[in-house]
Amino acid sequence: MEQANPTQPVALIVGVTGMVGVALTEALNKPTALGGPWTVYGVSRQPLPTWFPSSLLNKHMILDTLNQQQTHEILSPLSSQITHVFWLALQVNESEQVNISLNSTMLSNVLNALTSSPTSKLSHVTLQTGTKQYLGPVFDPILSTQLVPRDPPFIEDYPRLPFPNFYYALEDILASYSNSLTYSVHRASLIIGASTRSFYNLLLTLAVYALVRKHQNYPFRYVGNKYSWEHFWDASDARVLAEQQIWASVTNKANNEAFNCTNGDVFTWKMIWRVLCDAFDIEFVPFDEKEEFDLVEFMKDKGEVWDRIVEENGLYKTKMEEIAYFNGIKLLQLEFQHVCSVNKSREFGFHGYANTLKSIPEWVQKLKQMKILP
Repeated sequence: MEQANPTQPVALIVGVTGMVGVALTEALNKPTALGGPWTVYGVSRQPLPTWFPSSLLNKHMILDTLNQQQTHEILSPLSSQITHVFWLALQVNESEQVNISLNSTMLSNVLNALTSSPTSKLSHVTLQTGTKQYLGPVFDPILSTQLVPRDPPFIEDYPRLPFPNFYYALEDILASYSNSLTYSVHRASLIIGASTRSFYNLLLTLAVYALVRKHQNYPFRYVGNKYSWEHFWDASDARVLAEQQIWASVTNKANNEAFNCTNGDVFTWKMIWRVLCDAFDIEFVPFDEKEEFDLVEFMKDKGEVWDRIVEENGLYKTKMEEIAYFNGIKLLQLEFQHVCSVNKSREFGFHGYANTLKSIPEWVQKLKQMKILP
């Protein structure tokens, strides 16, 4: 494998408390981490939660990257140290135009702060995006009704869709810096990991739903449609995403390339539902398309139930509306197979993978160890 060997690489993880931020912090600290040993800095908007492995960070900074002045004051003094930026940060709004504005501002502020000095050491930026690259703005209330997604399996060199997309905007910002640094783009599927600070955390969302149903003695009903119950999907283990980003950041062949990053296998949601039932000790109930069920409507008044579950089990204090995104379940109403090709990643030399049906119980156990779930 072709490796670059920068002296004493220093990583800045922007969005360090999210699912992949946690996994990346742990991966960079491994003795086997490619390009290492690494010095690891982390940025988040809020103080580190008690469940975060803070001893693995050499430095943590509380920073709102939307604030240009604050970003410059905090990061520009470190520009002669930081060699790699791992961009995991995310601002989410229903309007895709607002998403473009917010996320572009954050990335631009950080890159400007780290490259404005003649002593800047920044050499590579990894950008984490996702399959909205191929679907379009699925959560925009107006644009989502007009979308025609690309055919699965999704391939990296598909042309862009003719809709606004903040992923496209962020890629264009990185490309504008290509004379002074290299970059790589990492397109995740549904991410599986452990954090209370990730907006799109489907596993935690489904866990909250499962535990509320169990607490109230309701059956654990499937929340998607018959198509997703029976057809293939894929997912991205946060550890695989972390490995791919580290690999790309020190592999010259991967410079300025985009890679899908999934576990490398596929599943049906029927298979996942059985795994979740086992993980939470709940009876498996087959999907019945004759029964109508609105998850958002059911969960809208269940915040107090979750509060009781947290209190009774001595869990890390969370609010249901902060850790679960029930509107995101609309993805399970799609009527096409949500599958990415990972051939390009393999052809370039990355062979990381995970067994999705085994990784879900591992992450549930991790969430229990972190006292996020009972």
